[in-house]
Amino acid sequence: MNIKNKIKISFFIVASLVFLMSFISISVTYLIRKNSILNNQIAQIILLQERMNQAIQDVDSSDTLKKIDLLKYKFNQYEHSFEKIKSNIPLNENMTFLSRIFKDKKEKQEIIENLKNLFVSEYKIEIPFYKMYVLQEKFIKFKKEFDLLYPKEKHERLALYQKVLLQKNFQSIHYFGLAQYYSKETLYQHKTDKTLSQWLNSIDNTKKNLKNKLLVGNLENYRITVVKIGEKAIELKKIQASKKVLQKEISIILQDSKQSATNISQMTQSISTKVRSRLFIVLVGLTIFIVIFIILLGLKVSKNIGLSVGEIEKKVKDGLEQIIDLNKEIESTQREIIFTMGTIAEYRSKETGNHVKRVAEYSKILALHYGLEKDETEMLKQASPMHDIGKVAISDSILNKPGRFNEEERKIMDTHAFLGYEMLNKSQRPLLETASIVAYEHHEKWDGSGYPRGLIGDKIHIYGRITALADVFDALGSDRVYKKAWDNNKIFKLFKEERGKHFEPKLVDIFFNNLDEFLKVQRIFQDI
Repeated sequence: MNIKNKIKISFFIVASLVFLMSFISISVTYLIRKNSILNNQIAQIILLQERMNQAIQDVDSSDTLKKIDLLKYKFNQYEHSFEKIKSNIPLNENMTFLSRIFKDKKEKQEIIENLKNLFVSEYKIEIPFYKMYVLQEKFIKFKKEFDLLYPKEKHERLALYQKVLLQKNFQSIHYFGLAQYYSKETLYQHKTDKTLSQWLNSIDNTKKNLKNKLLVGNLENYRITVVKIGEKAIELKKIQASKKVLQKEISIILQDSKQSATNISQMTQSISTKVRSRLFIVLVGLTIFIVIFIILLGLKVSKNIGLSVGEIEKKVKDGLEQIIDLNKEIESTQREIIFTMGTIAEYRSKETGNHVKRVAEYSKILALHYGLEKDETEMLKQASPMHDIGKVAISDSILNKPGRFNEEERKIMDTHAFLGYEMLNKSQRPLLETASIVAYEHHEKWDGSGYPRGLIGDKIHIYGRITALADVFDALGSDRVYKKAWDNNKIFKLFKEERGKHFEPKLVDIFFNNLDEFLKVQRIFQDI
């Protein structure tokens, strides 16, 4: 095979590898999106189960049959919504093409088991709801009957007491006094068969000591009322006890569901992180392979036997030009891949790609005026788009939350700086080493109040200090899911206040001394 054909084949191989690298980048984005959808679906399931639980509590506190029938209708709607979401979640191991390449069978099987537990919990909640519905229906009926009997029993008891007193029979007065005492025990305190029996015995003993037949007849009628209201009071207590047991069962079911949801979220993030790390290594490996391949090709061309000196010089010159072009293409591809990976986080948090472009340009301006070398400045410009790469590991429910974070959500969000560092710090490539520093330290503050390590002053790498100011300037001036863009005057006022606090004083001075350059970048790369 002559050298010309070898070069053609080599170009084909390089083009194929570049295509493979692009495919891997697209696959990473797809994987992140798929896991985000799954986490959103799980969050909706948990919300529906909490609404089901609230419906059970509302049934427990409802005082009319109309209200509990309405709650039953709502509960059925929640069940329908649950089944709809469930039908969109596949219970299989081959979730993506990447799942078949990078096998994490154990983790995916655990996700499937937790999903099954989550689905089963809905049926577990359904049974207590209908039990609660029947109990509350019975409770309302008995309570209504109790409320009707209560004034009647009280009226009869007070009237009988006066009549018993008039008989001036000490034993009768004593026993009827006990009857009044046990009425309170039965209706308000213990509400047991024992207290009801004691109440009835007191009435019977009162009758035995009376000779007035009319009064005895009245006591007999009163006894019938007591049996009715006493049984209602005891039954109401039993129903309340049964409802408490149901509430406890539901609480346990919901705790199990939330634990399953937490397990799923953690494992999907774990799988995503592993796949991203492996793919990143593959990208770096492919880049190194292409460079070595091109170098070897150049050597092969230079050693081609059988060519004249002039032909060799011409071939070498042509080969070197091709190598230079390929190297430029590789460098361009590497920068494009790094920029693409940097925009992944912005895409997930619904921010535009222009954000990372502006931050890159602002970082370059600050670095040049700070005194960094041109090569180092260009390196920082290329690396700065990766400052928020750690956000790819943050759940969408937190990342795109429209309101303020609670304490737990803030802690999770703050981990993105360390996660970004972990993704990048394994590489010995200067560009990726720079990116790992930017990801790790761009939320540190000059006065030590930043995170993740609380570094102070020049303990913060100059890359982190520069990117911090560039990122904050652009973030404040841009719309976000949780806020509207600030006007520049408001931002300038804040920067003056944060001089020596959030930002290094020298960088703030550079910013204001070269404000026209920053505003020019802001206009050129404004969001459309």
